[in-house]
Amino acid sequence: MLDKEEDTPANEMQPEDTPELRALYKGFEEQHLLPLWTQLGDLMPIHPRPRAVPHVWKWADLLPLAERSGELVPVGRGGERRAIGLANPGLGGHAYVSPTLWAAIQYLGPRETAPEHRHAQNAFRFVVEGEGVWTVVNGDPVRMSRGDLLLTPGWHFHGHHNDTDKPMAWIDGLDIPFAQQNDVGFFEFGSGRVTDYATPRFSRGERLWCHPGLRPLSGLRDTVSSPIGAYRWEHTDRALTEQLLLEEEGQPATVEQGHAAIRYVNPTTGGDVMPTIRCEFHRLRAGTQTPTRREVGSSVFQVFEGGGAVAIDGVTHKLNIGDLFVIPSWVPWSLQAETQFDLFRFSDAPIMERLNFARTHIEGSD
Repeated sequence: MLDKEEDTPANEMQPEDTPELRALYKGFEEQHLLPLWTQLGDLMPIHPRPRAVPHVWKWADLLPLAERSGELVPVGRGGERRAIGLANPGLGGHAYVSPTLWAAIQYLGPRETAPEHRHAQNAFRFVVEGEGVWTVVNGDPVRMSRGDLLLTPGWHFHGHHNDTDKPMAWIDGLDIPFAQQNDVGFFEFGSGRVTDYATPRFSRGERLWCHPGLRPLSGLRDTVSSPIGAYRWEHTDRALTEQLLLEEEGQPATVEQGHAAIRYVNPTTGGDVMPTIRCEFHRLRAGTQTPTRREVGSSVFQVFEGGGAVAIDGVTHKLNIGDLFVIPSWVPWSLQAETQFDLFRFSDAPIMERLNFARTHIEGSD
């Protein structure tokens, strides 16, 4: 594998600088043309060289800023959400966590309502702490609680309401950068409130779809995104616990020794929950270190429980509950668990796989 700049051959297509050549290049410029021979290394590098950089956001720094926003910035029509995007330092001031993904901390104060709207972009919410908010998706109230993954697929109306006297914060993930760069976005305002203020323990979608191994005959048509509005923590926790117990019994249940993981899936297809975003959850036993790997595409992790570290491109970052970090395309990374270490992960893997760009390299596997 070619990883070094010196492995790139010298450009032999560099003609002598002459008045005639300068005139040719001026003609290119006037006609909005750029010759390939002057930019091959940028357009077709030996391996991905992302502008996005690895970065860690500390929950202890984010939450006070979100709380202060709650004191100063009202929620309502126009701005719509008190959501604070994580801006990758390598992406020129855009609120992009990577070239394809958007991540934010959203904050909703006591008794507040975020009005309904819908957009072409796919979205989810993951709750690292707190409860008391319901998100209403296409008229279906969905409880938000710690450890839950909540889906808002593209073009679904959605709003949020806090039914308690305490604020709540969570993370949002969307494919906004991918949609924006490819000019596929649409947006529509909905109700200034939410269409249903009920606070059921389980949404209608859960009651219909969340029965292990069972599919309703009324829902035999495959859907682009999952019809499940909430993937509950108790099921995720149980699945990870059982994987590690099976590993102790000598059964092949984990992805690596001491590393249990699940992927949230669309029950109608068995594929990803949404067409552009993959969501996973990982649990490492105390003392486990994963192999160093590189992957095409970008990922964002949030620490849900425990303590550990991530080594990204040779730099080790200590992590605590709530901390978020981004791994850009083809940057080497590995996880290290001090205690049992639980992490939520989302990525652009469905895009990379569908377009046949996906590639993974694990150190030591050659």
